[in-house]
Amino acid sequence: MDQDKKSRISTFRFGVIHDLVGHVQLEHGEQETLIREKCDRKWVIPFSDKTRITRSAILRWVKLYRDSGGKLEALANHDRSDNGMSRAIDEETAMALTQLRRELPKATVVRLIYEMNKRKLVSPGLILTPTTVYRFLNRNGLMKLTQAMPEDRRKFEAELPNDIWQSDCMHGPKVEHEGRNRKTYLLAFIDDHSRLVPYAEFYLSESLAQYLGALEKAFLTRGLPRKIYTDNGSAFRSHHLEHVTASLGIALIHARPYKPQGKGKIERFFRTVRSEFLSCFKGTSLLELNQALYLWLDNVYHQRPHSSTGQSPFARFTSRMECVRDAPNNLRDYFRKTVRRRVAKDRTISLKGRIFEAPVPLIDKQVSLLYHEDEPDQVEIMLEGQSFGMASPVNIHVNCRVKRDKWRNIDLEVLEGSQEYQGGSLWGKRGRQ
Repeated sequence: MDQDKKSRISTFRFGVIHDLVGHVQLEHGEQETLIREKCDRKWVIPFSDKTRITRSAILRWVKLYRDSGGKLEALANHDRSDNGMSRAIDEETAMALTQLRRELPKATVVRLIYEMNKRKLVSPGLILTPTTVYRFLNRNGLMKLTQAMPEDRRKFEAELPNDIWQSDCMHGPKVEHEGRNRKTYLLAFIDDHSRLVPYAEFYLSESLAQYLGALEKAFLTRGLPRKIYTDNGSAFRSHHLEHVTASLGIALIHARPYKPQGKGKIERFFRTVRSEFLSCFKGTSLLELNQALYLWLDNVYHQRPHSSTGQSPFARFTSRMECVRDAPNNLRDYFRKTVRRRVAKDRTISLKGRIFEAPVPLIDKQVSLLYHEDEPDQVEIMLEGQSFGMASPVNIHVNCRVKRDKWRNIDLEVLEGSQEYQGGSLWGKRGRQ
C-alpha cells in the first residue's frame, strides 16, 4: 500500500477515535457509550465498501495511537505478522455478522449462523460455531440491543478555551477589485467556550487554498484547538484539510447535512457581522473591508460582554490560558501539499510544469513531494518517512558540461574481446578515453 493510501486511512481512523484519545478523561460508561454510537452509525471508509466499524477495531486504533505517543502514522495499515494463519472471525465476516445482528435483533445464535451461511456472508474456509458467535456478540455488546433513543438536541458549550472551534463561510458584500465588482466571502472561526474569534477575513473565493491560509493564521494567532466543527462544503471535506488537522492532533468534525443546529454560535456571529459591521461599512476595496473588520473585532466585538456568557470574549478566553496549545515552530510545514511521483532514469521528476533532479539512490522509486502551492520551487523529497532534502531545478546547460564516468568503470579486458572494440567502432563513437 502506497503512502497516499496510508495517509488517508490514518486520517480517517483518527477522525473516528479523536474523542477517545483527547485530553478529557472519560469515565468507563461514557467511553462505552461513545464506542457504541460509533459502531451504530454508518461511515464512508476509504478504500473499502464497508460502512460499519466494530468495537474491537476502534479499541485497537485507540491503543495504537496511545502506544505511539500520539503519532498519526501509527494508525496506518501495516503488513500482518500472522499472514497464512487463521483467526476465529475475520474482519469482513465480523462486519457482516454485526449488520445481520442489527437486522435481526431477536434472532438466536443458531439462527444467525444459519442466515450467515444462507446469504454466503462467511469468508471461505471459515466455520462459525455457536460458541464463537456468542463470544463475538457478547464482547461487542450485541447480545441485547436496546431501542434507539430520541435525538438529543440540548444546548451545549465547550468547557475550556480551544476545546472546540466552529468554522463556516458567509457570503459578503461586493468590492472593487482590479476594475471589477467582485463578490467576497468571509471565512471565520469562533471559539465555542469564549465566543472569541481566533481569525476572520474576507476573501474573493471560498476555495480550499483560501481556507487553509485562514486556518494557518488562526493557529498562529490563538493556538491549536482540539476539535474543529465545520460545514459540509467541498473545501471542508478535502483530504488535504483532514490530513493537516489530524497531523496536528486536531479532530475535524462535520455537521450532518441539513442539520445546522450544531453551528449556532458561528451563525449567530455572522448575523452580528451583517447587522452591526456591514451595515456601517462605507469602504469600497477588499483591503478596506478587512482592515475595518480587524478593528471592529479587536475594539468592539472582543471587548464587550457577550449576552450568553456575561463576559467579554477576550476576557473569557484569556482567563484559562494554561489550556491553550501553542502552534509548533514549523507549523507552515504541516500545510504542505503532498503528491506521489516516480523518479525517472535520468533522475528527474516533474511537478506542475517544472522539472527537478532527485538524488541518484532514488532512481526508479516512488517518492513523495511536499510543497506549498504558492512556493512551487521549494519541493522536499520524502521516501518512507525519510527526507532526502530539497529538490534542485534541472539546469540543462550545466548538465551538458558534467563529465560522466560510466566508461571508465568498464573492464578493459572484456572490452578488448568484443567486436565493437576490435573494429574501432566503440572508440570511434565515443572518442578515446
